Amino acid sequence: MMITKIIREIEANSSFLVTTHEGPDGDAVGSTMALTSFLKALGKDVTLYYSDPIPDIYRFLPLGNLVVHSIPDRHYDVCFVLDAGELKRAGEQISAFSRFDKIINIDHHPYCEEFGDLNYVDPTASATGAMIYRIMKTAGYTLDYDTALCVYVAIVADTGSFRYSNADPEAFTVSSELVALGINPWVVAEKLYESQPLKRLQLLALALSTLTVSKTGEFASITVTLDMYLKTGANSELTDGFVNYPRSIHGVEVSVFFREIKPGSYKVSFRSKGKVNVSSLAMAFGGGGHHNAAGCTLTGTLEEVKENILSYLDQAL
Repeated sequence: MMITKIIREIEANSSFLVTTHEGPDGDAVGSTMALTSFLKALGKDVTLYYSDPIPDIYRFLPLGNLVVHSIPDRHYDVCFVLDAGELKRAGEQISAFSRFDKIINIDHHPYCEEFGDLNYVDPTASATGAMIYRIMKTAGYTLDYDTALCVYVAIVADTGSFRYSNADPEAFTVSSELVALGINPWVVAEKLYESQPLKRLQLLALALSTLTVSKTGEFASITVTLDMYLKTGANSELTDGFVNYPRSIHGVEVSVFFREIKPGSYKVSFRSKGKVNVSSLAMAFGGGGHHNAAGCTLTGTLEEVKENILSYLDQAL
């Protein structure tokens, strides 16, 4: 069993590098912090590395002060890569770093690249955080409050507060056990959804002004450009969740969010209500993800990128 193999590697080694994908989301942050907390409780030497900053809404989580953005020039026995989908999404430093003996890949993305020496991939899992919880429970570890909080946030974030189709029985069972350990759902919800800076709402107002709906009413899109960041003082971290607004329109099956990364480069995010597999859509443009949530990156003018994506989506539907 893969979990047993991972536990054996943890027991047999002493130094660990833990990381996740660029632009970490709630599952990425929660699962990596939970794993780091677990390894430290076992007396292991652990470095927690993110290629990008922690988004503001997740800064209330513990272990944030341990995160580094440059990998120390040293050797590690094992590198854990969580929730990445493919190794390149962990960033250039990880892709180029070779001073570890083994890579352990833990993920719940379908079509996940098996880049690890050990690959624990389960597309049926609600979140990578739930998979980390399985490992800790199998190892007989009793979670403290901080570790429980990290797992809970990972599951809440990736299930859309238990609204998405991946909110399976395990997600509720694990969350129930975490609440029993002292996690307060309202406190977490308040941190995630009721504590946003004014500039995020100002940016959202500009984004919603770009709303377009297809003639059939089956898909809709919004856009955030670099100019909008300048006008509001906001940044890309504050766009988390923007893609869900067009999907909430009655009749819309797929939402598309165009976000300018740099001049001539756009991150395109997709969300589906379930009928359309947006992972396949993203893969057609070199990206990937889940059935209901996926993305890709394209270059060109905004008009060109929109035309490519929206015309393809129109044909697909």
